[in-house]
Amino acid sequence: MATILFLMTGADRWTLTDGTTRPTGYWADEAVTPYEAFTAAGHEVVVATPGGVLPPADPGSLAPGAAGGDEAAAHLRAVIDGAAPFHDPLPLEAVALDEVDAVYVPGGHGPMEDLAVDPVAGDLLARVLRSGKPLGVVCHGPAALLAATTTDGANVFAGYRVAAFTNEEETLSGTAAKAPWLLQDRLTAAGVVVEAAQPFASHLVTDRTLVTGQNPASSAAVAAELLARLA
Repeated sequence: MATILFLMTGADRWTLTDGTTRPTGYWADEAVTPYEAFTAAGHEVVVATPGGVLPPADPGSLAPGAAGGDEAAAHLRAVIDGAAPFHDPLPLEAVALDEVDAVYVPGGHGPMEDLAVDPVAGDLLARVLRSGKPLGVVCHGPAALLAATTTDGANVFAGYRVAAFTNEEETLSGTAAKAPWLLQDRLTAAGVVVEAAQPFASHLVTDRTLVTGQNPASSAAVAAELLARLA
């Protein structure tokens, strides 16, 4: 049995360019789909957030329209309510990396609010990279990679190929105009190579120990690749 750390946002609000906020958090399906895959395979999931706060699910991701219908939305809520690790997160500082076999970062706009600028999260991800342990990241989760920098400010993931929520997807979602920054742009500026594919279709990119997915539809593929690497 492996232990998989979910590095999750603690932010329930996303600050927009005009200073207003909108509710956010992690995207429910991006957490639930891998959680179910990992636990069904007999693995243990532990959760860590900044400050050890409870990770909030983006309410929009729990709406039937986003979840794929009433039944799917109810399933997401039921899994989240019953997933004990989601209700007992560790603070990031308490993570013992030698007790973890892989790390997974779900998306949602929450990581753009906190993980992207959290030095503890950045240091943790840099150590994961150095350790050679598999690291899975999906959708807006790659925002967390932005915090992983060296003492001279260089990003430790510079030169890595990734999938991430694209500018096109942000525009089609209606959120680009008010976003303080766009994930694809910021990753590119940090030297990370974003490989964009068709909007909202599953798209997986692997580069060494890094496994990334472009959007919510990619979370199952990311989970499957991580499971293969833990086999």
